[in-house]
Amino acid sequence: MINTAAATRPHKLLSHDDYQSYDAMGLAELVRQGEVSAEELLQAAIQRAEVVNPEINAIITPLHDFAREQIRNGLPDGPFTGVPFLLKDLLTSLAGTPLSNGSNAFKGQISPTDSELVRRYKNSGVVIFGKTNTSEFGLMGVTEPKAFGPSRNPWNTQHTPGGSSGGSAAAIASGIVPMASGGDGGGSIRIPSACCGLFGLKPSRGRTPTGPYYSELWDGAAVEHVLTRSVRDSAAMLDIIAGPDSSTPYPVTADSSYLSALNSPVRTLKVGFSSRSFMGKDIDPEAVKAVENTVQLLTDLGHEVEEVNLQLDGEALADSYLTMYFGHVAADMEYAAQLLGTGFSNLDIEDTTKTVGYIGKTISAEQFVTAKRRWNQFAQTMAMFHQRFDVLLTPTLATPPVEIGAFEPPAFEKFGMKFVNAFGLHKLLLKTGVVKQMAMDSLEKLPFTQLANLTGAPAMSVPLHWTEAGLPLGVQFMAPMGDEATLFQLANQLETAQPWFHRTAKIG
Repeated sequence: MINTAAATRPHKLLSHDDYQSYDAMGLAELVRQGEVSAEELLQAAIQRAEVVNPEINAIITPLHDFAREQIRNGLPDGPFTGVPFLLKDLLTSLAGTPLSNGSNAFKGQISPTDSELVRRYKNSGVVIFGKTNTSEFGLMGVTEPKAFGPSRNPWNTQHTPGGSSGGSAAAIASGIVPMASGGDGGGSIRIPSACCGLFGLKPSRGRTPTGPYYSELWDGAAVEHVLTRSVRDSAAMLDIIAGPDSSTPYPVTADSSYLSALNSPVRTLKVGFSSRSFMGKDIDPEAVKAVENTVQLLTDLGHEVEEVNLQLDGEALADSYLTMYFGHVAADMEYAAQLLGTGFSNLDIEDTTKTVGYIGKTISAEQFVTAKRRWNQFAQTMAMFHQRFDVLLTPTLATPPVEIGAFEPPAFEKFGMKFVNAFGLHKLLLKTGVVKQMAMDSLEKLPFTQLANLTGAPAMSVPLHWTEAGLPLGVQFMAPMGDEATLFQLANQLETAQPWFHRTAKIG
């Protein structure tokens, strides 16, 4: 442990411009050199949050006293010692603090111990001073929980920061922190990164720990990491948190340091690209433009780039994802009811969540297993693709960040869900196809991210495009299972060739 508080010199406050001009590793270096203290960085982060959080609703649980106690007790000597940090309020169990999972049902629930991932975050030296907003149980690609209200995009507060790690993304993009935690079960790191002009990498399945409360998340589809402004912060944090724990069913270990990999230039890559939605629907011209501009940049950098028609059954992909999604929501709601000592129907959760949970209860074991087996088909499709290409380039989103409320069901659907939930007509509802169509409508805006979750492959969203309206719109790269190093090296090259760190949202 090292003492990172200002002991002898007077307490000072960094200007916001000074604070925001560094990434997390840069701030840690200032602490290491004695130019600032951890207390001063914390105060800068708190002051920035006080200015912008009322506008963006990113932080829902301040933990200022907890952070000050961390500093007083001494911080571990890590790559991020003294850097202010925020935890997404989903799954990240921090002993003695609330964990609401974005739901009224869990408000007031206190974590008894640290999860393994949180323990590793702490080992990096970060100072945890709050928890960020998320959609209820992380189920949506936007962050608009009824329990806490919507988070807003700092680039335009009428628009979403994405989800489900939208609170973390908004906090970073608004300059509160340079890095925050996130999880990705269907794009929940990459979607908000794309919406907010950030770098977001979803690691390979099994790369980061899920214990001690879970052996795997969403049958391995979900994995946790961080959202960052710089590539090197993401690589350095993955070095710290990667590796199996006692709960890991299929350990994935790293051969070498991801941060060290950035010291080597990326090899010439064969890049296959597509702007066709996996769902077969039209996508916004801005998303097409984002890919076209990236293709030109890659070509200028010497990579071999070719348009591809990925032979992928998009409807089967969506159906497999939704079957897993419905089934896990049902299991999670049953677990929540038991934990809270109530019945499933009495849970204080959103109507949409409750409907999805009831639908999950109607799915048979055979249907679930059949859908899960299809994951191998998608993995084989990508294995054939990677025989010719090193990485796949697509848009991250099919549309620029949508307006707040765009994913809200219309009034008649809300009434229908309340009616169905009240009278238990969920099998009938499932047969009508209404719920599946509602889900498909949502996936049409987010058709590109789930493939990496079901195959387990690493994928990243890189902030290389801003729309004519001034909104960020990232592009996605996927690599073979276990090849985060190539993605980091490519991202490092792109960050150098077309820097984005200086582009900050003008808010507050």
